[in-house]
Amino acid sequence: MATRLSIMSFAHLHADFYAGAIAALPDVELAGVWDDNPQRGKDAAAKYGTEFFSTPEELFAPENEIQGTIVTSENVKHKRDVLAACEAGVHILCEKPISTNVVDARVMIAEAERAGVQLMIAFPCRYTAAFGQLLRAVRNGELGEIIAIKGTNRGQNPGGWFDDPSLAGGGSVIDHTVHVVDLMRVLLDQEVIKVYAEIDTAFNPALPCDDAGILTMNFEGGCVATLDASWSRPGNYPIWGDVTMELIGTKGNASVDLFVEHVDTWRSGDGSYLWEPYGDDANAALIAEFAECVATGAPVPITGYDGLKAMEVALGAYRAAETSEPNDLPLP
Repeated sequence: MATRLSIMSFAHLHADFYAGAIAALPDVELAGVWDDNPQRGKDAAAKYGTEFFSTPEELFAPENEIQGTIVTSENVKHKRDVLAACEAGVHILCEKPISTNVVDARVMIAEAERAGVQLMIAFPCRYTAAFGQLLRAVRNGELGEIIAIKGTNRGQNPGGWFDDPSLAGGGSVIDHTVHVVDLMRVLLDQEVIKVYAEIDTAFNPALPCDDAGILTMNFEGGCVATLDASWSRPGNYPIWGDVTMELIGTKGNASVDLFVEHVDTWRSGDGSYLWEPYGDDANAALIAEFAECVATGAPVPITGYDGLKAMEVALGAYRAAETSEPNDLPLP
């Protein structure tokens, strides 16, 4: 029997990647879509050959046998959608950030535990081949003790609700901090205990939110890390995103670029220059693992707690920027 997954909302651009990944998996089925924008939901359901449901209750009706769902709504709606899935006893993959505040995130984690369902957070960067190689080097002790990390997650402003703080919870800092902080936590197996940040609207002054941020973090083991979390890529940049890290250890240094696998492409029609990625598909690997955990009951490798700890750093960065003082973590 195929594992039956659903998608709650196509508000986030990643929903299309995830739907495509489900379609490519054997023995996994996109069994339904719900969206609080009915036309968007109906269009997505038609595109992927599945059924649109008018409410979460209809989506999760027992006869539909939904086993897992992917929440890709606007950030402020994650709690609503996750709790609906918990009430139905359905396992969840929630888009990052887990939420826009600590209270909601803790409620989501607690409700998933109460309902006996798994809550996984979408951090696909963990599944890139480049990060896997770096993680093995660190765990094998090839770099010694990691004493400093320089990270970047620069990209283009996705637009739409992403630059509406009432829906996104912030701007580039909440959007781009969580990915790299998650990777740093995995590499060090430590938590951030202090964060300082300079945050601004530097690239598009008309935005109602931040589009530039530089974070400095202290980890509990003594490592110092910096992160450029910005929407600094112009619209004509050859690729939308960027994740890099440079590690300094007591035995050696290492650099990683998660987007380095690409083909330089010039298009004759419009004269555009693009980076066309090749190699493993991190989004596909993320969905495959979630589906496997749903099917077998294996514990998810990226938990709601992981989502909370990454989000805390972003929220702490905002507080630090407001006060011009480092902010201690964890948040109360």
